[in-house]
Amino acid sequence: MPAWICVTCGVQHADTPRPPDACAICADERQYVGWGGQWWSTMTDIARDHVVVVREEEPDLLGVGMEPAFAIGQRALLVRTAQGNVLWDCTSLLDDAARARITELGGISAICMSHPHFYAANVEFADAFGARILIPRADQQWVQRPSPRIELFDDEAEPVPGLTLARIGGHFDGASVLHWPAGSQGRGALLTGDTITVVPDRDWVSFMWSYPNLIPLDERTVLDIARRTERFTFDRVYGGWWGRVVVQDGAAAVRRSADRYVARIRGHRP
Repeated sequence: MPAWICVTCGVQHADTPRPPDACAICADERQYVGWGGQWWSTMTDIARDHVVVVREEEPDLLGVGMEPAFAIGQRALLVRTAQGNVLWDCTSLLDDAARARITELGGISAICMSHPHFYAANVEFADAFGARILIPRADQQWVQRPSPRIELFDDEAEPVPGLTLARIGGHFDGASVLHWPAGSQGRGALLTGDTITVVPDRDWVSFMWSYPNLIPLDERTVLDIARRTERFTFDRVYGGWWGRVVVQDGAAAVRRSADRYVARIRGHRP
């Protein structure tokens, strides 16, 4: 039986003879059903006209994406450590070339994701590499393809020694970030996906309840997100797409972006 993949969000669902009637993730107000209605595909079909690309972002950090872009178009990140590799976020396709390349890089010990929109084919990746999948208990309801590899956590987890997975909320109740202390030449990196999104002006980030539907978060939540990141030391912020990186002074970018966001909510002009 095929594991159906939603064409709009790219999230893989359970193995069933027929596709589900709807994608719960797209039916939620933070996402949307495509203009042509609910469409489904499979990894086999996607592989006919898409490939996985693996590119170095910095030493021991590899981007894993798809060409051409599929669904939301995010790229995942593979963090390499001596204690094992962690895949941050996921994509909807794992082809033979990518499987071989990731194996050369040391495989995957654990998979963790910023939020449900980027769950993609995480079970497929986990089965291929024998990896654990870490998902916040607060977002358990959004798991579309159950697996015994899934481990739930509450506020914090350690996918491998030295990396910290932290739930900070906002975009989803379980929206999370991954702190990589060795990133940016030892100055630290925060991998955020869409929990904290890096905007086109890469000196800034932003925060939303819904990005495609432009629904903002409230002042208290935005300030809480900024507060929860302050315990981490980081110079870079890696967002969810190719090129969306705050390359330096990332911690200050998060704080000043939160302050700017709250100022606009309060009606203050520059």
